Amino acid sequence: MQKIILIVDDNPDIRYVIKIGMEEFDDNINIIEIENGEKCIEYLETNSPPDLILLDIMMPGLDGWGVASKIKKNPLWDHIPIFFLTAKIDSYSKSFGKIVCDKYIKKPFDLNELRESIKEVLG
Repeated sequence: MQKIILIVDDNPDIRYVIKIGMEEFDDNINIIEIENGEKCIEYLETNSPPDLILLDIMMPGLDGWGVASKIKKNPLWDHIPIFFLTAKIDSYSKSFGKIVCDKYIKKPFDLNELRESIKEVLG
């Protein structure tokens, strides 16, 4: 059964690297690229919940903190695992991030480590 992963990041290069890297790794993964927080919420409101969300924190408009908060407050979405993928590595952000998400991964990230973390969550 195909797994759906949302990549929510305003950087198209990051989205591309993850999309290509994950689809080469496992053809049962469908990557949906989303460029900002508002479009992520719109996607969730109009589609079946994804199996995982890879979420940048620092985005214009609705940032990753806001997206994660909306997801965790909605009973239709609160079960979706969230991985923060971010360059925001101050101790406060990392500590708080580990509370609201399933994995806190700093950029630049190792694609193989990301794949392993995704495999752990998706089985």
